[in-house]
Amino acid sequence: MDDAVREQAEREAEVAALFNALKHGSDAQVGAVMGPLMGENPAFREYGDQIAGVIAPVVNRVNELDEAEKRERLAELDPEAVEELEAEAEPEDEHPLPDLPNVEEYDEVRMRLAPNPNGPWHLGNARMPAVIGTYKDRYDGWMLCRFDDTDPETKRPDLDAYDAILDAIGYLGFEPDEVVRASDRMEHYYDRARELIALGGAYTCSCEAETFRSLKADAEACPHRDKDTETILDEFESMVDGGYASGEMVLRVRTDIEHKNPALRDWVAFRMVDTPHPREEASEYRAWPMLDFQSGIDDHAFNVSHIIRGIDLQDSAKRQRFVYDYFDWEYPEVVHWGKIQIDEYDVKMSTSTIKELVESGQLDGWDDPRAPTLASVRRRGIRGQAVVDAIVELGTSSSDVDLAMSNVYAHNRELVDDDTDRVFLVRDGVSVPIAGGPDAGHPPVHPDHEDRGERTIPVEGEVLVEESDLPGEGERVWLKGYGPVRYDGETFEYLDQSIDVVREEGVDVVHWVGSESITVRMRTIDGDVTGRAEPGLADYEVDDLVQFERVGFVRIDAHDEEETVVYYAHP
Repeated sequence: MDDAVREQAEREAEVAALFNALKHGSDAQVGAVMGPLMGENPAFREYGDQIAGVIAPVVNRVNELDEAEKRERLAELDPEAVEELEAEAEPEDEHPLPDLPNVEEYDEVRMRLAPNPNGPWHLGNARMPAVIGTYKDRYDGWMLCRFDDTDPETKRPDLDAYDAILDAIGYLGFEPDEVVRASDRMEHYYDRARELIALGGAYTCSCEAETFRSLKADAEACPHRDKDTETILDEFESMVDGGYASGEMVLRVRTDIEHKNPALRDWVAFRMVDTPHPREEASEYRAWPMLDFQSGIDDHAFNVSHIIRGIDLQDSAKRQRFVYDYFDWEYPEVVHWGKIQIDEYDVKMSTSTIKELVESGQLDGWDDPRAPTLASVRRRGIRGQAVVDAIVELGTSSSDVDLAMSNVYAHNRELVDDDTDRVFLVRDGVSVPIAGGPDAGHPPVHPDHEDRGERTIPVEGEVLVEESDLPGEGERVWLKGYGPVRYDGETFEYLDQSIDVVREEGVDVVHWVGSESITVRMRTIDGDVTGRAEPGLADYEVDDLVQFERVGFVRIDAHDEEETVVYYAHP
């Protein structure tokens, strides 16, 4: 990051932190500042892994000011922001999401997650439980997890994905009140289809796909549309019995064949699929409902009051309303949101793409740090709550939104920083003999908690520092937890000087390890990094988090005789 960008980030962060602190009457939070800062300054996004480290000291300085000093400083930097604070007459909305529509008309807010179990979840999938789960908690409502697994061919279910998705929902901090698999409800869909046929709302059609597509485009009815009800029921029963091959027969919902939107004209409710379902319990079925029929029927069956779905599915609600009108049902409230994009990853956020990369060996698995998946961020030590907080801040706008991973990291940092011990890791280490100093260094376990004590890092005549931290000949550095040393071109000479050389003379403080150290392989989005860590790292358990000072937070993944493997979370 160049100086100009750094200065701009510090300036913008100070204004945002002052405004945030004054508005809420409390300390500013890095996460609350990070989101708007990245959203309003696209130029910062390429420095996402550095911005948090730049703004954190700024936020800390702001929090040291009293209210009068904050207001005075904000007036100096941005007078209009002070006017905005003074003009705010409305009380602060305590909820991060907008109100759901017409909640007062329902005895209970009932919502549903509707995952397709064709693979574990990528980060984009997290938006559904993050938002719906937050609404459930807010309204003390009810939440269904319904696996929409009625496509055994195109989006073929992955048998391992059912449990993996439920596990991911739990990781994000939510628990469905009920879990169902659509493939277990086939007889219910068949019964509703029979009722719809009896009401004149559906008919069987054996037109070839291209033929019907042409008729539909010309707003012309197919010759099967006016068949009598008994014939339609007989042919539908043949579908249910598997009497047709794929493509030979479908059941269509009778809508308006002249509707101005061709996508709504006599849409398919059931089709034949030759490929057996991977679940043994559902493997005998051949007549499968299309998602718009299955989902619409189930939303009514489970008394869903509010649906949140992508804006690209607006036609789904319109199709389903035809079915609801035949049955004289009330359609649920609908909120449409735009697509979500996530920065930082080179791998496309697509279940099929990630699956191909895993199967080809280009990714080690769904929890490879390079994969934009929930399994990956979880293995890196990122809390589910951090993912939820960052996503919920995006709201439910119908516009496309960008989720900056730096905002996820900022939220996670707030969650874990206070509890996470510090450790030194040296990458690209240079070994330097040291003369005249103590036998060991004693940096604090946590700089903000003296009661946690100190670490002991043996020196034994030499230390390892990162190559970029090696000073020029005759220059000094402060080995954190050890003291000041001067480099003579070959050796570090210990100096009897106080910390004032850091405060007043600008001597750099650097991390280091002694000759007694352990090998570390750190897995990151950009590939594996090796280094040497202080020996105390071996005392931490698998799944513990530590912060490698000046490097970032990591999760301990494995210890063995040769190395310790950690997964890098974020700066």
